Amino acid sequence: MNYKDYYKILGVDKNASQDEIKKAYRKLAIKYHPDKNQGDKKAEEKFKEISEAYEVLGDPEKRKKYDHLGTNWKNYQKADNFDFSEFAKNSGGYDFYFEGDINDLFGNSSNGFSDFFNVFFGNFRNKGFDFDEYRHKIKGQDIKTEIELSLEELFKTTTKIITVNGNKLRVKIQPGAYEGQELRIKGKGMQGINGGENGDLILKIKIKPDSNYIVKGNDLIMKVNIDIYTAILGGNIEIETVSGKFNVNIPKGSQNGNKLRVKGKGIPVYGKPGLTGDLYLQLNIIIPENLNSEEIALFKKLKELRSKKQFANHYN
Repeated sequence: MNYKDYYKILGVDKNASQDEIKKAYRKLAIKYHPDKNQGDKKAEEKFKEISEAYEVLGDPEKRKKYDHLGTNWKNYQKADNFDFSEFAKNSGGYDFYFEGDINDLFGNSSNGFSDFFNVFFGNFRNKGFDFDEYRHKIKGQDIKTEIELSLEELFKTTTKIITVNGNKLRVKIQPGAYEGQELRIKGKGMQGINGGENGDLILKIKIKPDSNYIVKGNDLIMKVNIDIYTAILGGNIEIETVSGKFNVNIPKGSQNGNKLRVKGKGIPVYGKPGLTGDLYLQLNIIIPENLNSEEIALFKKLKELRSKKQFANHYN
């Protein structure tokens, strides 16, 4: 009888968590499942092997017994007249049952599991064991895909049609979806095995870059060009944004790079109707070009007036 290294069979470390063991088993079970490898004897044997390994390592009590056995295996193997069955009995062995011809379970083996398993983890008896139940219901794998949204689409409920497993699926996305957000659609992933539930479809949101805006959470930053006269004298200007047109008052004496906050004109907050971020208008002052002689003379006059004012202020 050969020792079975169940950790090696599942490809996990001996210190692996129960969750890591479950994930490793699930991945291998999907790969080697008989339903996906019909007629492949090697895959069938591999499936039996990983099922046996998970039957032990997936149960904390059996795993504890197995780990204890591992440290003493050579001593048990060398001991004269050692009764492995008695060891199993005294170590909390587990009984499994099967109704019908035992050879029908896996074809020609006594029960489908190795001698090692049967000695240390219980014997099959001729009643009650259901291999289909033993094989475990396996949830189908999740499908992950990206879906790109324009900035305009963030302001409204958007319907997207995507293709999953050859089938077209209509997906509604609520306002305010954000970069990196993952939306889970239950049961639209890969089909489950052994009656297990289907996996999920996970949509990862990607926001299409927009040259006119910088997105910061639910806030938007938009660069707005204004002429030097409006910057100096102030005034109202009409701007067109992703959420529509409106007028904005530019304070007199505005500086290049100043930001004006427009409340409630940002991106809607996902899942919170009526709540939105803000819009920040970053002012970009445009210096006039191709001035004529009269305009140049006026700017010179302004410069002189400004210099006289600064001089007077300095000595007052």
